[in-house]
Amino acid sequence: MQDLSLRYIKGIGSKLANTLAKLEIYSGKDLLYYFPLRYQDRRYITPIKEIKEGVHFLVKGKVMARNVRGVKRFLFGRKLFEAVVSDGSGFLNCVWFNQPYLRDYINVGDELFLYGKATLFKGSIQFISPEYEKFSSVDSFNFGRIVGFYRLVEGITQRRMRKIIFEGLKKFSSQLLDPLPFYIREERKIPNIREALENIHYPSTFQDANLARERFIFEELFFSQIMVYLRKARRVLTKGIPFKVDKDFIEEIRRRFDFSLTSSQEEALVQILEDMKKPYPMHRLLQGDVGSGKTAVAIFAIGVCVHSGYQAAVMVPTEILAFQHHQALQSILAPLGFRVDILVSSLSKKMREKIITSLKEGKTEIVVGTHSLLDENVEFKNLGLVVIDEQHKFGVAQRALLPKKGKNPDCLIMSATPIPRSLALSIYGDLDLSLIKELPPNRCQPQTIVVDQGNREWVYSFIKDKLKEGRQAYIIYPVIEESRLQDIHSLNQMYERLKKVFTQFRVEVFHGQMSKKRRLEIAEDFRKNRINILVATTVVEVGINIENATVMVVENPERFGLSQLHQLRGRIRRSTYQPYFIVIGSENMGENARKRIEVIKETSDGFKIAEEDLKLRGPGDFFGHLQWGFPHLKVANPLEDLDNLRWARKLAYQVVKNDPHLRKPYHRCIKEHLDFWIGK
Repeated sequence: MQDLSLRYIKGIGSKLANTLAKLEIYSGKDLLYYFPLRYQDRRYITPIKEIKEGVHFLVKGKVMARNVRGVKRFLFGRKLFEAVVSDGSGFLNCVWFNQPYLRDYINVGDELFLYGKATLFKGSIQFISPEYEKFSSVDSFNFGRIVGFYRLVEGITQRRMRKIIFEGLKKFSSQLLDPLPFYIREERKIPNIREALENIHYPSTFQDANLARERFIFEELFFSQIMVYLRKARRVLTKGIPFKVDKDFIEEIRRRFDFSLTSSQEEALVQILEDMKKPYPMHRLLQGDVGSGKTAVAIFAIGVCVHSGYQAAVMVPTEILAFQHHQALQSILAPLGFRVDILVSSLSKKMREKIITSLKEGKTEIVVGTHSLLDENVEFKNLGLVVIDEQHKFGVAQRALLPKKGKNPDCLIMSATPIPRSLALSIYGDLDLSLIKELPPNRCQPQTIVVDQGNREWVYSFIKDKLKEGRQAYIIYPVIEESRLQDIHSLNQMYERLKKVFTQFRVEVFHGQMSKKRRLEIAEDFRKNRINILVATTVVEVGINIENATVMVVENPERFGLSQLHQLRGRIRRSTYQPYFIVIGSENMGENARKRIEVIKETSDGFKIAEEDLKLRGPGDFFGHLQWGFPHLKVANPLEDLDNLRWARKLAYQVVKNDPHLRKPYHRCIKEHLDFWIGK
């Protein structure tokens, strides 16, 4: 590894080094890889006579006069420094407030670069607090070029950052080993490291800056995929648990279900069971739409694990979901002789300690829990399988903690967030992927009805009819408290009104600000049909599965994302009764909101909806909550740079396949840069 210490860079002492450390810049390489956030075009000088109000301009002129004076309307003796500049075409007045030291820097006769926004004062154009620099024969970092702007902290200015990066380039760019081998650069037609660094920091044209940025986007994605494939390669060499899959036992589990698996579920199950037989740990993502039956497939895997004498842990994001999974596992696997426990924070201290002891002794074979499973005092005797449901609700680090409580257990990750296969393979690249593409045949697709505010009474009448048939309903609001925004209905505001509308029925609220105990009580009463209408926020999006609830009304649908609306609709698609999803549109909905509602009305296919959401909202918004495990990406977005991602995946696969230990001479650069990445 090259010695690229900051101490070799001109102008960096211990004080500045400490400031740079706050930006996670510890070495010369860190500095060179600290890219601009944006650029400003300061290439062209404008004659003073052509300056117009309200626009930024670069001016070059001579100081004709200057003055420092107090300004009465400012308190604490603030001073105003004035300079009159001329370029021969006109005169420009420049003022700086409370910078009297400028009289020692700016003198009559000095030639200056000035960059600022033109304003009108008493009929004359002026600059207020413009950036300035004396003209010299040496190239400027701040004027006469495209100028980069960096994220900063207190103690360093843009000027100084540009200067030290220039010094760093001068010192180290020739020593820097290009992380990308020549054959890969040729394949992608991208510049070498020296050219790319110069052009991303000090581009001559915006095209040069874009080409440099493209190179670093590809580089980041390439190394993210190298890490993925190396992890996969190492996993195959890791000793896991080769489970024995007893066909008779599998049939025994089948008989416990009152339905048959779909062909898609069967296909996913075969893939999972094949993985479990292997001598290295399973690491698989089970992806399926809401209500597609992921939990049923997972129960088979859990059964195989405990039947082989190991323990299984199921981690979910909410207590309500934990109790539902616990109930499902109890009904299927407890009758086969396996102990199923639940570990959540609402349990009494005595009960928690009892379950923790039982896990440690191996008496509890299956445990369902929330983040409580990650507590340090939770230990397993022989953890063999980890199942994580609604995985996007957990951080990357959290997902990694539970498997560490066993000796290389199998991992099954479940997600109801539809992502196109190629994208999922790149985001969760170190996971094998199983897709459940269809719903159980006895499920009715929700009928989606779109109405406006004027049809509210019809909606209430429709709900009453369904409640009289014995069904239940959700009414969803975007906010709990009353909003300042017009046309936004709040849960608390509408709850009082709804109680007056549905006097014959029990109406209750359900939201995240309630205590866990109260939420569990409400959920249980709703499950037992003691509550007819649940007035809720999107907290019901995860984990409330009530087959008898067949009506969902969503107020202010424009406040929800397309995929979020689809997730909400999924709450009522588990029934054999016909479900109804009703959205009450606002009068002032924007074009995008109308398009989202149109998509929801037209299709129930989660993958199609995800693709449309991607188009309407953009990848950053739609997938912003997903954590794909590469937080060190600075310029690349795996969900926007799809072409680069495909190439990165393809070339990274070839590298690891042909040289899994990166020992070939022309791959030394990859190994060195990988060490730099891991260090970051």
